[in-house]
Amino acid sequence: MSGAVLALDTPWLLYRSYFGVPRGIRGADGLPVNALLGTVNTILGLVAATAPRAVVCASGAEEAVYRRALYPPYHAHRDPMPDALRVQWNRAEELLTAFGWTFAADPQLEADDVLWSCSRTEASGGGRTLIATADRDLYQAVDERAKVLELRRDGPPGTIDHDGVVERSGVRPDQIPDLIALRGDPSDGLPGARGIGAKTAAELLREHETLEGVLAATGGLRPRIAAALTEQADELRMFRDIATLRDVPFERPPDAPTDRAAGAAAARALGMNALAQRLEA
Repeated sequence: MSGAVLALDTPWLLYRSYFGVPRGIRGADGLPVNALLGTVNTILGLVAATAPRAVVCASGAEEAVYRRALYPPYHAHRDPMPDALRVQWNRAEELLTAFGWTFAADPQLEADDVLWSCSRTEASGGGRTLIATADRDLYQAVDERAKVLELRRDGPPGTIDHDGVVERSGVRPDQIPDLIALRGDPSDGLPGARGIGAKTAAELLREHETLEGVLAATGGLRPRIAAALTEQADELRMFRDIATLRDVPFERPPDAPTDRAAGAAAARALGMNALAQRLEA
């Protein structure tokens, strides 16, 4: 094994698979299994590519309670989860743990917070983490012991390290919450500072280091930008707080190879016979 923990954004994988795998695929009871099938196939592919010492499937609340309380529009624009996905969401833990993978969730916080906490716990124990997610919020977790995996259609996954974060975002990993506060995050419903886009936000942070540094430098900025920052200062601080990932209690997982036989039995019980046959072979 590589010694790294493979930490997965389970909600993202389920949504990705639900919309990417034919929805006509159904299990023994006639209920849809396309999201489960796609999720398991993706994880198996990542296990083969990275040879992890353990696999952690992170989940959590659809939106953190404290984030929604701070800013009610947070995630409010998102469509409700489709019923056909909800059925599979509720079955995911039982299926994924059958493979010997750790399922970690927090009822108050989000999968991102669990992934962050997994990477911090692993680093404190001298280990490494590979985080599989499409959420750039997790760039703030990247350091010498944690990287983000980048799934690719053709070929093995790539990895995003410190330099990769700088290349993609324009700022260091530790500046990501400040960047989100300034430029906004449409996927989370955070508008950011009025009239300040990603490029300008990154330029401001490269010059002034932090959101507080930017706010303290308004006297030397263009009047339009200075006015927006001054008027929204408290709101931008709130956005930064929302964008900062939180620690949740997390125990470092033991070494655990993927149990293909038990996974095959769980897949067969759900009527996912083709998957079971591949695992058994």
